Amino acid sequence: MSSGDRQRRCLAAVAAMGLSLGALGTPALAAKDVALVSGAFRRSIPVKDIEHLANTGEAVGLLKNILDFSRQNPENVSELLNKEITLPLVLTSRLINTRIGEAIIRRVAKIVYPINTDDASVSVPAIRAGVINGLHQNGSSLTAVGFLKAYPNRTLAINVPALTTVIAKAQSIAGLV
Repeated sequence: MSSGDRQRRCLAAVAAMGLSLGALGTPALAAKDVALVSGAFRRSIPVKDIEHLANTGEAVGLLKNILDFSRQNPENVSELLNKEITLPLVLTSRLINTRIGEAIIRRVAKIVYPINTDDASVSVPAIRAGVINGLHQNGSSLTAVGFLKAYPNRTLAINVPALTTVIAKAQSIAGLV
């Protein structure tokens, strides 16, 4: 048996164990808060408030204040939170474990990561787990709230300066098209 065959069998066994454990119910760890981080500044929004906005179109608490301050319509944000992405579970799992998938996740991991570390050795597997568990729990479709409920860390941090940089780049590219 070649080393490639052994690696594939090992990967298949680990994936099968992960899926069977995932089928037992909701994950032991799931994001409870989303922390907006900018330098030493950090504010947390409970995932239940984000889920409430997604379900009702009504923002509450700090989330309401943020949306009011940024002049965002809660119903538009609710629509974005409920936007479903349908992805085949096995194909997605394979793709996010390729070199290109790894490169994309590493870039995302500079924006979204577990609260106490932005180290790629922790954040990359956490993002992978959030995507795969979210797809598994929601029948091969994923929403923002579904990802948060499947993310294997209590607090998901969002690096606000890194996010605004990516948004600015995307807007400048969109302006060229």
